[in-house]
Amino acid sequence: MQMRSRKFTLTLIALSLAGLHSGAVGAFDFEDVARKAESQARRPFRPPSREAPPELQALTYDEYRYIRFRPRTLPLAPGENYRSSSCFLHLGKYVKLPVRMNEIEADRVRYIPYDGDDFYLERNKLSPKAWGDLGFAGFRAHYALNNSEYKDEVVAFAGASYFRALGAGQRYGMSARGLAIDTVGGQSEEFPRFTEFWFVKPAADATTLKVYALLDSPRASGAYQFDVHPGGDTVVETRARLFLRAGVATLGVAPLTSMYFFGENQPHRTDFRPEVHDSDGLMVATGDGEWLWRPLLNPSTRSPPSFAMRDLRGLD
Repeated sequence: MQMRSRKFTLTLIALSLAGLHSGAVGAFDFEDVARKAESQARRPFRPPSREAPPELQALTYDEYRYIRFRPRTLPLAPGENYRSSSCFLHLGKYVKLPVRMNEIEADRVRYIPYDGDDFYLERNKLSPKAWGDLGFAGFRAHYALNNSEYKDEVVAFAGASYFRALGAGQRYGMSARGLAIDTVGGQSEEFPRFTEFWFVKPAADATTLKVYALLDSPRASGAYQFDVHPGGDTVVETRARLFLRAGVATLGVAPLTSMYFFGENQPHRTDFRPEVHDSDGLMVATGDGEWLWRPLLNPSTRSPPSFAMRDLRGLD
């Protein structure tokens, strides 16, 4: 299954509720994450036991943006020349639940603890000493997409199971999600989240970033593998194995999501801005060569559109 948004491609390589075999890769690989996910699914769901401290949750939008990662070498991007541009994201106002980070080398797995000294916190007069091992909000990796002099952000994972990637010359629009549960058809939507990541330490000449992730929610547990191939067409090959704790009305295995507040076809009554959104419509290419366009709206209740076709070629 492929879902294409211009140059960002999300490919679901494999999905099963039983075992699929994958050859071992060093100290840790997809099968290890799958065993964790299966074991996790056999136990009742446990909500996160801690959130970001109150002083971080109280930050304004601009204050949260003041927090920056201090540049240092991390295992988050392929290639020796631009590894130092990768960074972790800090917990705060909008992402409150911590995520664990790990690095995989040939013969070992190394846990990466939170260290407040890795972030610029001085402008907000924050003192991380009392926070302990806080965890992270997510991560982003950089790559010289558009020219060799500047390392652009190429992929970011932050909050729930959301992630997004860029090809050359692009700006962020839609995001992908690892899993969607009951967006329609159920009593309420459930938001599974990635709780832990493992990064395969890349070789100096690597052109791919490999990341494993563990997903959890009240009704689902899952193992994921992301192979990020940055370039003119940035491709994220995604492998997933899911284990369900309970029944699901609507299971979205390769969902895309975007933000729409208001736009030209639904102007705001008092806001001076003409439009506020990441996307303002959905364009679908059918297998019959037909293009369908549906402008987005911000309804007061859920109003899901639907399309019927024999084959889906792509969407934008």
